[in-house]
Amino acid sequence: MLTGILQRHQPFQPVVLFDPTKDHLYPMDFTAANTALTPDILDDEHRFSDYVTQLLAKHNAVFGIGGYNEHRTIYSRSAHFDTEGEPRRLHLGVDIWGPAGTPVYAPLNGHVHSFQFNNQLGDYGATIILKHMLDGVTFHTLYGHMSVADLEGLKPDAPVAAGQIIAHFGPLAENGHWPPHLHFQLIIDMEGKAGDYPGVCRYSERERYLANCPDPNLILAF
Repeated sequence: MLTGILQRHQPFQPVVLFDPTKDHLYPMDFTAANTALTPDILDDEHRFSDYVTQLLAKHNAVFGIGGYNEHRTIYSRSAHFDTEGEPRRLHLGVDIWGPAGTPVYAPLNGHVHSFQFNNQLGDYGATIILKHMLDGVTFHTLYGHMSVADLEGLKPDAPVAAGQIIAHFGPLAENGHWPPHLHFQLIIDMEGKAGDYPGVCRYSERERYLANCPDPNLILAF
């Protein structure tokens, strides 16, 4: 149902500023197929960040993009994803990789659902979740790896307007120690959670999570 509603309401305001007539997006690959991303790089957050920066510069790309429904090996860098029996490796959002400080905009009107500083290696860091309603259907957008300063002054239920700056890409020390980027995710049912929702799931739970987290490109339109 939500997929059809979002398709009818396209286009939305951009989540990051991007001119498709002149700006280039580079598709990032964080699966096992990317043999250039060695354990030595993944184990050093600064080398990992330099890897992303250099890759974007090499391809003259304003942002790196991708990751929805992608089975990623990179989560082995953090015990945060090592759940009992089966590690979490399937990515449920779209990542937009770019410089720290990049502004992030609300794609449509809504309200602040919740926010939280998820401060451990591999986690979201500063996280903001908005609540929206279209055609009587409620859903949420999650913005992970933001700047801690963006959480200051936020209040649950505060209104947010389409096109309003809501956050900025956070630096390494504030975003779970990842190269600067936005994790953007659609969530239908928050399942009682606030300030956090899994952005990576076990592969065995893929169908359930993908049903609750539709393709973010329905809003991003990249």
